[in-house]
Amino acid sequence: MRYLRVLGRFWGTALAAELEYRGNFLLAALSALGAAAGSLFGISLLYQGGYQPGGWKFEEALLVLAAFLMMDSFAFTLLSPNLNRVVEQVQKGTLDFVLLKPLDSQFWLSFRTLAPWSLSDGIIGLMLWFYAGYRLGLGPADYGVGFGLLAVAFVMLYSLWFVISASSIWFVKVANATEVLRALLEAGRFPVQAFPVAYRFIFTFVVPVAFLTTVPAEAALGRLTPANLGLALLIALFLLLFSRVFWRFALRSYTSASS
Repeated sequence: MRYLRVLGRFWGTALAAELEYRGNFLLAALSALGAAAGSLFGISLLYQGGYQPGGWKFEEALLVLAAFLMMDSFAFTLLSPNLNRVVEQVQKGTLDFVLLKPLDSQFWLSFRTLAPWSLSDGIIGLMLWFYAGYRLGLGPADYGVGFGLLAVAFVMLYSLWFVISASSIWFVKVANATEVLRALLEAGRFPVQAFPVAYRFIFTFVVPVAFLTTVPAEAALGRLTPANLGLALLIALFLLLFSRVFWRFALRSYTSASS
């Protein structure tokens, strides 16, 4: 409960600061609409002439795109404004002040602030998700399973991003690594079955892009097998625990600015 109250203070302060620039929401919404329109146009081109990439119908592919938009919103709203600052904290020595606070340092670094204007991508993705679900005749249980797998995907993406950011204790240029991760996540706009076999392997077992967008869509469509569900949960749990252990290990090598 104490951490929930602290989280409320964190995000309340961030919202109060961001509301001083309310015009940003309009600009962010217009930018999100433009990006979503571009993505829809790109997918529509794939379906010209009756072609169905990977055997996915157009409305089914819209579910994958919707999952990507919500994942992208999560990254820009929470992960980028927090975890990308870990490098700066290490370089300037201000990580010392974080470690001295009576809060868990990983919690502080992960949830200290947020960028609410990036929620516009998530809202558009949510609307697209319900529209595609309506066209496909999905029921409340289908939506529930899909959102559950989206939550699992959020955990995966957070864990990967945090591990990369935590490695800044040894390496300075990790910001480039997060950009590479984001570039790979762009493949999540499309069903993983639309890619050649070699790319499917990479996007499933090397960088779990498939589990971030395609698997939640498959869950909503009722195509998720118990084996894939168990694998998704196992990967998410492993990555979350690994991020925790990795952070503890990284702190052993941290040389503070005061010592």
